[in-house]
Amino acid sequence: MPQTADDMDAVAVRTWCSLALEALGRERAAIDAINVYPVADGDTGTNLYLTVESAAGAVEAVFAGHETGASVPALADAVRAMAHGALIGARGNSGTILAQLLRGMAGVLADGQDADHLRLALTRAATAARQAVAHPVEGTVLTVATAAAEAAGRTAGDPSARAVVQAAYEGARTALDATPGQLAVLGRAGVVDAGGRGLVTVLEALVEAVSGEAPEHGTWVTPDIAPVTSAAADDCAAGGPQDGSAFEVIYLLEAGDDAVDRLRTRLDGLGDSLVVVGGDGLWNVHVHVDDAGAAVEAGVEAGRPYRIRITHFGADRVHQHHGEPAQRGVVVVVPGPGLSGLCSEAGATTVLARPGEPPASGELVDAIRRAHAREVVLLPNDAELRHTAAAAAEQARTEGIRVALIPTRAAVQGIAALAVHEPDRSFDEDVVAMTAAAGATRYGELAVAERQSWTMAGICQAGDILGLIEGDVAVIGEDVPGTARAVIDRMLAAGGELVTLVMGEDVPDALADALEEHVREGYLAVDTVVYRGGGQGTPLLIGVE
Repeated sequence: MPQTADDMDAVAVRTWCSLALEALGRERAAIDAINVYPVADGDTGTNLYLTVESAAGAVEAVFAGHETGASVPALADAVRAMAHGALIGARGNSGTILAQLLRGMAGVLADGQDADHLRLALTRAATAARQAVAHPVEGTVLTVATAAAEAAGRTAGDPSARAVVQAAYEGARTALDATPGQLAVLGRAGVVDAGGRGLVTVLEALVEAVSGEAPEHGTWVTPDIAPVTSAAADDCAAGGPQDGSAFEVIYLLEAGDDAVDRLRTRLDGLGDSLVVVGGDGLWNVHVHVDDAGAAVEAGVEAGRPYRIRITHFGADRVHQHHGEPAQRGVVVVVPGPGLSGLCSEAGATTVLARPGEPPASGELVDAIRRAHAREVVLLPNDAELRHTAAAAAEQARTEGIRVALIPTRAAVQGIAALAVHEPDRSFDEDVVAMTAAAGATRYGELAVAERQSWTMAGICQAGDILGLIEGDVAVIGEDVPGTARAVIDRMLAAGGELVTLVMGEDVPDALADALEEHVREGYLAVDTVVYRGGGQGTPLLIGVE
């Protein structure tokens, strides 16, 4: 079949990812607000955004690695990167299913870019997604994906890729409109399926990427959808078919096909909402269970699980509060149990961020609820959590809680903000003071290099001690004490009155004493405060105010 001007190519894939990410960024809060199935945890939009963000980043890496600007990567390289990025970055039930949809498409588009291949890609995507879900349910994103593929199939004989994606988009919109009538929990809440709405947004971006124009909406009318309140979500959870599991468990898994087949059977017996996607030795596993440890152990028996994320569901219903809420609370994300205790003593509600397990927005919303306050200050203490924290704040606001998000990028900034927190002054004044304290705190940390790589400070080797300042490698050292002194000296060269040291779990107390002495002898009028309880694998966190 002759190639048309609007065939799918690597540039179109790159544009698709970029447009989808932008659109999901706009729609994220709205999609989160209608998330009632399979669990009303208000994070579907955020999970889809983070999944596409990972896919887009992988595609950009392919383009960046291309040697000349005169040509572009092959379509096969771009779509495989997109699928792989989505797989390793998939979040939640919806993000995991979207990753499998993209993987299904990539397997076909790697062999061709015309309309026929695009039609087959959409069909393969819908089929692969259904096969990945242990117990498919109609009225969900699976229904929307199937409708998109069927609508695209009805364009058989049309050589235009534009016609294929436009038909898929319109079919998806029509199917989305019908989801409240297919799934009772959606009908009671008066909303369409959140994952399906996210897929429609992704397909809308595909139309624009292929055709260069925003899609034609035809006669489809967007239903009038109100955000789901916490009370409505509770009603849905009480009467709908959702599972009542306590935890969401997600991990990447390196394992063979036979082992994964056995894993599916075991996890299906442990919980619900089971989705296993991937192939070629790498899988993304998602399940809702009461025994999170058993789900992880099953992964260990099947292969090598990593990037394990465990989110506790429904803690707002487990931890019932009595009496009137407090006027103000603070929620802090901390890297280790030591800091968790410190912040709890200061009156904050804490969320533990384990290595490779950043908290999901649902976990942050749970913490905001547990704070049991009319006003809450949220300190994420990690630049990578900015989108997740913003989504959690938006969800909490729909429940009537006033939330201020201070974009702290490190635990030492959170400590500085918490130190000036005064619940008796006005909310705005308190937020301003905490923001100023965090912003005045420069941060650094020590890390161990995992492999040889280029850095801002030169080439490091595996095992080297890296001294980072504001996220960039500034010092490459051979040992922790020497590297720590060098980082402190560089940070104090710009001035400072207080050095905060947060020691890692396995770092001896003698190091803290030595660094305190180093500051005392070299910098008059500079105080030092030491805390124990940094994250595992991070020897030292440093703050300078």
